[in-house]
Amino acid sequence: MSGHQPSKKDIDDHKGLAIVAYIIFFIPLIAAKESYYAMYHANQGLLLLITAIIINIIGSAIPIIGWLFILPLGNLFVFVLWVIGILNAAKEEVKPLPLIGQYEIIKPPEPEENVSNE
Repeated sequence: MSGHQPSKKDIDDHKGLAIVAYIIFFIPLIAAKESYYAMYHANQGLLLLITAIIINIIGSAIPIIGWLFILPLGNLFVFVLWVIGILNAAKEEVKPLPLIGQYEIIKPPEPEENVSNE
């Protein structure tokens, strides 16, 4: 993802949708497709979903080792990333999730320019 920062208005208007993106990633795609902040977190939520699916497929396909180690540890990893993502959205941060967050599947729109009221 690029190093853009959303405007304060964008964050204030779409903070709730950014948090929801980690539960149901496509809601911001429908409700806030013009918001850089919401779309950034929708991308992070989609990456997290894809990671969870891959871990569960691999863990289910490999007998014993997958069931005893890959599934529990992989799902714990996904849960930790999920909590980090929700906290990032709630704290109004645009930070990629560790290990998976640098990939961009959903391209967010260019952020609005930050306008200061000085």
